[in-house]
Amino acid sequence: MNQSEILQDVDLHKLHVTDAFLGQYQRLVRDVVIPYQWDALNDRIAEADPSHAIANFEIAAGRKDGEFYGMVFQDSDVAKWLEAVAWSLCQKPDPELEKTADEVIELVEAAQCADGYLNTYFTVKEPGKRWTNVAECHELYCAGHMIEAGVAFFQATGKRRLLDVVCRFADHIDSVFGPGENQLHGYPGHPEIELALMRLYEVTENPRYLRLVNYFVEERGAQPHFYDSEYEKRGRTSHWHIHGPAWMVKDKAYSQAHQPLALQQTAIGHAVRFVYLMAGVAHLARLHKDEEKRQICLRLWDNMVQRQLYITGGIGAQSSGEAFSSDYDLPNDTVYAESCASIGLMMFARRMLQMEADSRFADVMERALYNTVLAGMALDGKHFFYVNPLEVHPKSLAFNHIYDHVKPVRQRWFGCACCPPNIARLLASLGHYLYTPQPDALYVHLYVGNELETQVGDNILGLKISGDYPWHEQVEIAIRAPQPVTHTLALRLPDWCANPRISVNGVNGAGDVRKGYLHIHREWCEGDRITMTLPMPVRRVYGNPLLRHVAGKVALQRGPLVYCLEEADNGAQLHNLRLPEESTFNLIQGKGIFAHKVLIQADGLRMASQQPEQQALYHYDSAPVRAQPQTLTFIPWFSWANRGEGEMRIWVDEA
Repeated sequence: MNQSEILQDVDLHKLHVTDAFLGQYQRLVRDVVIPYQWDALNDRIAEADPSHAIANFEIAAGRKDGEFYGMVFQDSDVAKWLEAVAWSLCQKPDPELEKTADEVIELVEAAQCADGYLNTYFTVKEPGKRWTNVAECHELYCAGHMIEAGVAFFQATGKRRLLDVVCRFADHIDSVFGPGENQLHGYPGHPEIELALMRLYEVTENPRYLRLVNYFVEERGAQPHFYDSEYEKRGRTSHWHIHGPAWMVKDKAYSQAHQPLALQQTAIGHAVRFVYLMAGVAHLARLHKDEEKRQICLRLWDNMVQRQLYITGGIGAQSSGEAFSSDYDLPNDTVYAESCASIGLMMFARRMLQMEADSRFADVMERALYNTVLAGMALDGKHFFYVNPLEVHPKSLAFNHIYDHVKPVRQRWFGCACCPPNIARLLASLGHYLYTPQPDALYVHLYVGNELETQVGDNILGLKISGDYPWHEQVEIAIRAPQPVTHTLALRLPDWCANPRISVNGVNGAGDVRKGYLHIHREWCEGDRITMTLPMPVRRVYGNPLLRHVAGKVALQRGPLVYCLEEADNGAQLHNLRLPEESTFNLIQGKGIFAHKVLIQADGLRMASQQPEQQALYHYDSAPVRAQPQTLTFIPWFSWANRGEGEMRIWVDEA
C-alpha cells in the first residue's frame, strides 16, 4: 500500500480557511480559546473549577512536590490542548506559542517512565496499579489522546520529540497487550487509542500499530470477559461508584464490550466511546481492506443515524451513562448530546467518507458541525456547553433532578473538562473535514470558504471556495492551475437542498451524480470557475411517527442550520406558542451578536389567558386559553444562550 492510499488528508499547511463565519471561529480558537485553556490548565481562572493538569505532569516529572489532583483522565486535557496548538500553528506561525508547547512537550517527556509508560495519575498516585483496571481507569484513553497530539505536532512542525515519546509509549503498550501468554488479553474501557494508533500508523507505517488496533477490536467482547477477569484479579475493587460498585465493569454495553463487534446490531452505551471506537474501526477497515469490519461500520452507522440521531447532529439521549437509549427514544429536554459525542461523530463520518465517498456521511458530518459542535462554545470563546439540550425551561432545572445535567447557560470550565479542548482541536483541524483527496478524484464535502493546493500527479491543483455559506445560497469555486490538470472534482449535493444548480464556466449540465456527489472530470485550467447555487428556503422538518417527543410538532431548518425559539425574542412560556401550517417565513439580517447571520420570522400564535396563576390547575370542557397573534422569531440554534438565561426550544407545536 503506497502513501497516497494510506493518507487521505489534505496538508493543513496548504489549506487556508478564509470563511467569514467559520474562519471567525478558527481565529477565536487561536486568539482566545488556546490562551484561555492554557490558563485553565494552569489554574489561573478564579471562577473556573481547578484543573491542575500541568501541575500533575510537573509532579510526575519530579519538578515539584505535591499530590495528583483531578480525574483519572486529567492528562488528556493537556494532550488535546497540544493538538489544538499544533493545528493552529499550521494556520498561523506563532513562535511564542510554539515555544510554550515545546516546553510542555519537554515536561511530558520528563514525566515518561524509562519503559515508555506515561500517565501522571498512576505515576504519582498509584504507581503499583498500572494496567490493573483498564475497564475503568482510562490509561489507554489518555495514551490515545497523547498519541494524537504527537502525530499532530509532527505533521504541523516537523518536530519529532513528542512523536518519539508516543512511539515509545505505543511500543510499551504493544508489549503489555496482545495474545501472548504473558500479555494482557484486554482492551480499553474508553475507546480512543484505536483511532489514535491508526493515525500513528499513517505517519510511521509501523505495522505493529496496525496489528495492535486489530487486536483491540477483535478481542472486544470475547469470553471469558477480560473486565471480569481483571476485576477478580484486583480483589473486586472499583474506581467509580456513581451507579454502585463496579457498575462500569458490570454494564459492559456501556463500553461496547458486551459482545464482539461482529454481533452488535445497535449503537449502544456511552456515545463518545461508541463513535471513537467506530472511527478507529472504519479506519482499520479501510487500510486492512476488511469487508467484515466495513459492514459492521455500515450497520451500526445506519442504526445510529436512522433511529438515534437528533436533528442537531447530537447523539446520546440519556444522562445516565451519557449514553444512547433505545431506538426512537429522543427526548428534547432531558437529552445529553455531549459536545464530545458530536465531535466523535464527525470523526466517524470522516473515516467513512475516506472508505466510501457517499454524501450521506458528509450530510451528518455537516449537521453535527453547524449545530451541536458550534453550540458547545459561546461566541466569546470562554464559555462552554458539555450537554446540548433541544429544549430548556430554566425555572424547572433547579428543582427537578432529571435535569441535573442540563445548564441554561454555558460554563467557564468543568471538573471533567473533556469538551472545551475537544472543540478547540476540532475547529483548529477543520480543514481535514472539508476534502478527501483520492487518487482518482478530489471530494469536496463542506463548502467552507478556503484556499487549497493539492498534488495531482506531478502537477498542482488549487481551489478557492468563496461565498457566504451557510447564510447564502451561492458558492463559487475558482480553479488555480499553473499547468492544466486533468482530474475529477466531486462536489457534494447536500441532502437539505432539493434543487442544486451547478455550472462550469457558465455552462450547465457537466458531470454525473454518484452517491450524492456531482463528478466533474475535465482538464482544469487557470481561471476555470464553478458556480453552485444551493437554494436555501426555510424548510419544515417533521419527526418519524415513532418519535413520540416531537409528535404534532415542527422544527425549522435553513441550509444546514437548525433554528430555535428563545425567550429573549419571543417571551416566556414558549410551550404556548404555535406555528400555523399556512405561515410563511421572512428572512431578516441579525444585529448585535447575530450580525451577519440570518434569522427567521413567521406569523404565529400564542395560547394565552389573563392571570393564569390565579386560575384553577385544570379546567373542564373548555380550554382556558385563546389564540393571540404573535410574530415568532427563530435564531440559529447553535447561538442560543449568548444573551443570558432564558427558555429555548427547537420543536414547536404546529397549529
